[in-house]
Amino acid sequence: MSRVRGAAPAVVLVVGVLVGCAAIPTSGPVTEGDGVVREQEGVVVLAQGPQADADPAAIVEGFLLASDAEVTGDFEVTRQFLAADERTEWDPGASTVVASRTKVEQTGEAQVTVSVDVSARLDADGRYAEAPADARETLRYELVQDARGHWRIAHAPDGVVVTARRFEQQFRATSLYFLSPDEKMLVPEVRWFRDRNVPTAVVRALLAGPSPWLRDAVTTAVPAGAELKPEAVTLEQGGVAELTLEPAQAVQDADRGLLLAQLEASLRALGITTVHVQAGATGAPLEGRAADLVTPDPGELELLVDGRTLALVDGVAAPVDGVGAVAGTAPRAIARSADGSVRVALADASTLVALPVGAAAQRTLLTGAGLAAPSVDRFGWVWTARVSAPGRLDTVRLDGTTTEVAAEWLLGRTVRAVRVSRDASRVAIVSDGPDGTTLDVAGVVRDDDGAPVAIGPALRVGAPLTPTGPVVWVDDVTLAVLADGDAGAAPYLVTVAGRSTSLPAVADAVALAADRGERTLYVVTAEGELLRHQGGTWVAVPGVTGDLDVTGVAFPG
Repeated sequence: MSRVRGAAPAVVLVVGVLVGCAAIPTSGPVTEGDGVVREQEGVVVLAQGPQADADPAAIVEGFLLASDAEVTGDFEVTRQFLAADERTEWDPGASTVVASRTKVEQTGEAQVTVSVDVSARLDADGRYAEAPADARETLRYELVQDARGHWRIAHAPDGVVVTARRFEQQFRATSLYFLSPDEKMLVPEVRWFRDRNVPTAVVRALLAGPSPWLRDAVTTAVPAGAELKPEAVTLEQGGVAELTLEPAQAVQDADRGLLLAQLEASLRALGITTVHVQAGATGAPLEGRAADLVTPDPGELELLVDGRTLALVDGVAAPVDGVGAVAGTAPRAIARSADGSVRVALADASTLVALPVGAAAQRTLLTGAGLAAPSVDRFGWVWTARVSAPGRLDTVRLDGTTTEVAAEWLLGRTVRAVRVSRDASRVAIVSDGPDGTTLDVAGVVRDDDGAPVAIGPALRVGAPLTPTGPVVWVDDVTLAVLADGDAGAAPYLVTVAGRSTSLPAVADAVALAADRGERTLYVVTAEGELLRHQGGTWVAVPGVTGDLDVTGVAFPG
């Protein structure tokens, strides 16, 4: 594989994709090309060390190529581009920048500047942050000549720069599972690890605990100070993982069922079905089995049509027994609890009501200009927000009890959409502020009775997007949100601490609903059409679209 590079020291080299190559030309005429290197399928990329007569720009370019190729290795070849002292100082594990494009330019006699168009960043603990569409980063490299006159890098920024292709090949996303405060449900947090000994990386990260944004919203059965000793998970045939945790007494005293539940859930995606834990090097294996925690059953899709609540069962929309029609000037945005004991809707843009159920009449729960579509958590709290009261969320129970849930990061922001996760430990929020409209996820802090009292720090997700409408949980780690697209508003799938993926645009989409995966993802249009995501496109739901005017749609939550 060959590349074209200018021979003069100040020539700018534009690289569309960083890849390792068999050789980098160091002589010959300067010619013009498209500047893009295309990697062939099935090619094994090997890092190559520095050329003897390479100038500073070529040394930095070779360093980037080598580190990209060795991203899951020990960087033995990559360190050959570094001066002797820097070989031990440079920390490739400090961070990972996923680049869509890089530009290498010699900006001084012994200085090279690399401009990077950033797709995403990954920190040392595997936390992935998608970057805004126009994100760029500038890296500066200082060089020296060794005793033989060869240029080497005396200072390199810690971390590595990799292409999106290499990232997809060499990094793996998996969920660490913590516990809801009532210890009834598992709560996932997505992390990304280099594709080498991932089980060990997962266990070590689980022992270290949740990220700051989630920390106050969950708990863990992992005892404080627990360590993996020896620092490796041993894999046996049949999907069995064996590991030893210290200190032995703390591990013996931990809730074994919950501890095993966290470990097994965190390792299951890696093909591990059984986890054997030993308490201390000389201790006995932990007896017992993982605790059976709650997994909510899939719910039925319900629609709001002319104020009436209909359930879509086997493709047929029929009235829900015992639920009366919503009285209001513009009923929309229904929501309910999993057991159906809490049912709410917006009677109009400024009135949240409890639906008439059985002998109970419709009741007003909250009023305020520009109410967000409600969401009901598993503790029976109804979440919304008011345009007239920026900087906070409003929660209310059917008995009229209300709370205001605030966070420092919400100050100066107006909430447009809110949706609580099924575990009730996380909340997704679309809000407007000085930096535009954003989608964030935060942990929900509750008191001992389950009442929400605060939300934690914001985790920005879907950074390249400009959200325009509602947000729903598609599964435990994926959101669907309406956002501006090339053809107008389009639904996007957004992984919490992962990538955003566009779905086909839907003209005049105004509402979303989802329950368990993309096959349960629905869209409602301003004309009252109900569309289901199927086979990579949107399909009209028979018996509903064209026959009914849908103004609300929801699964439990």
